[in-house]
Amino acid sequence: MIDDVRGIAIAEYDYPLPDERIAKYPLEKRDTSKLLVYKGGNIAQECFSNLPSHIPAGSIMVFNNTRVIQARLRFRKETGAQIEVFCLEPDAPADYQLIFQETQECVWQCLVGNSNRWKSGILSQVINVAGKDIVLSVERISSAAAVNKVRFTWDGGVTFAELLEAAGELPIPPYLNRSTEESDKSTYQTVYSKVKGSVAAPTAGLHFTPEVLTVLADNGVRCREVTLHVGAGTFKPVKSELIADHEMHEEYIEVNRNLLVELLNAGGNAVAVGTTSVRTLESLYFLGEMVAENPAVLPDELHVDQWTPYKREHTLGVVEALQALVEWLDRMEADKVHAHTQIMIAPGYEFRIVKAIVTNFHQPKSTLLLLVSAFLKGDWSRVYDYALENGFRFLSYGDSSLLIP
Repeated sequence: MIDDVRGIAIAEYDYPLPDERIAKYPLEKRDTSKLLVYKGGNIAQECFSNLPSHIPAGSIMVFNNTRVIQARLRFRKETGAQIEVFCLEPDAPADYQLIFQETQECVWQCLVGNSNRWKSGILSQVINVAGKDIVLSVERISSAAAVNKVRFTWDGGVTFAELLEAAGELPIPPYLNRSTEESDKSTYQTVYSKVKGSVAAPTAGLHFTPEVLTVLADNGVRCREVTLHVGAGTFKPVKSELIADHEMHEEYIEVNRNLLVELLNAGGNAVAVGTTSVRTLESLYFLGEMVAENPAVLPDELHVDQWTPYKREHTLGVVEALQALVEWLDRMEADKVHAHTQIMIAPGYEFRIVKAIVTNFHQPKSTLLLLVSAFLKGDWSRVYDYALENGFRFLSYGDSSLLIP
């Protein structure tokens, strides 16, 4: 099976997307966006506010509660050259919560813009935090391919989270072809975002309003949360001809034991809001398989490789996998699964937990489009043709779809 998947040509997942169909700004009211409903091959158009009518009572609907950080910092050399430092993932400390609480120093894995103009040395800027001037300095300590380790140091006793809030810039997607605006600080966050760490929003969630969430709850839908911190590679088009040559980005996930038990009792069935929730939920099966086969595995060894689903037969049932994961947590005396995933979901993938998806319309030649195709058993192009013909808005600030095979 792995050869069949690795041999997929990305050119087969292309479609014409005129620039004018890319939504540059969101609608004023989130839930007035269009919703494409795909049920058993039938396609219809509705308003997003009607989404709850399609979700059966008792369903477990899973949201990604990650919050986008103001990850882009700009420094200027004495020569006048501007250097952009884009925080991707914490390095020291490696824990998201801990690094935001640091008050003197921390190290991040970063992208560096205008890197060739910054060979060495320390760059500094003065940041005003709550009326107090703080000197923030940055030094590149190592470089590997596109990612650099960068050390931040500062005085004054404020947290790194406060520094980012004061001086950082929200990293909106490059395909919007505009600068970040003040309004993006609120519109590019879901209304339920909580856990800081993403550098891109889980965009399917941008359509939800408190009113829609209330209707879902009143209808008996169990709205639950996971955390996947979205990396910069999530929306990156595949550049290689075959997906065998595309390396998936790694992302941090966190899932509560209580949700695992609920999924276990529901037979492992869930509705995923966004592809990040899909990737998190589907990764749980392989994590459960891992701990079932090796009960002594340590928490920092929990990792799903991009080709794990395709390397061999996976005969363990989803209930058994979830049960193994719950029992492993109990042995570890932990209440959450902390792991990393690189899972590649492409045509040929067998979905084990996710039974329906709420998702936006994705870029041509992207791994997100591969995921949609896998879920719809290849019927993605009919969905996208309908969206293009019926005036749907595309990508992060665009409209959405509810996919039920």
